[in-house]
Amino acid sequence: MSIDITIIGTGNMARALSTRALAAGKNLQVLARNTEAAESLAAELGRGTVSGNAAEAPAGNIVILALPFDASKEYIQAQGSALDAKILVDISNPVDFATFDSLTTAEGSSAAEEIAALTSASVVKAFNTNFAGPLTAGNADGTAQDVFIAGDDAARTAVAEFVTAAGMRPLEVGGIRHARELEGFQLLMMAMQVNPALADFNWNTSLQVAG
Repeated sequence: MSIDITIIGTGNMARALSTRALAAGKNLQVLARNTEAAESLAAELGRGTVSGNAAEAPAGNIVILALPFDASKEYIQAQGSALDAKILVDISNPVDFATFDSLTTAEGSSAAEEIAALTSASVVKAFNTNFAGPLTAGNADGTAQDVFIAGDDAARTAVAEFVTAAGMRPLEVGGIRHARELEGFQLLMMAMQVNPALADFNWNTSLQVAG
């Protein structure tokens, strides 16, 4: 079986993205440092999902890094040239989780750009503005999820096609440098989720463009 998409990780976002990949009719591989966790998620997902250890080379042309920022960098450095021909999707938000008041990346940069500097793979920023609950469903209150995508044209288009097939709306915002705006905006969104004064905000909030 040819693998279309490999997802690295087994957390809530990995599970949500795996669900969307299967909804898109994609052949899926789940890899994680904890092989048993990957096997468990693959069994839960079913439909021919295969699993393995994150130390092995990913089989999918699109590799989604469902990992925190630092873990994504470690993964890329460990894989090296095995990622050269891949499209890498960075979903991370480099937020200072102690304060939810700042990003941990250097000013004028982004997590996606720092990841891109470590590999010759085509890096795309996507799904960082989506929370796991609505993403699992693919919609929020019946409205298809908006997925903001930044990256080089060909790789960005490939990810947009996946998003469309998964029942969501791709919003292509331009090159990888626009990951800075996407990460900065999500910092504000996450800060609102944890603000007790904003009772209507929670982790099921969905960022949508209306009109």
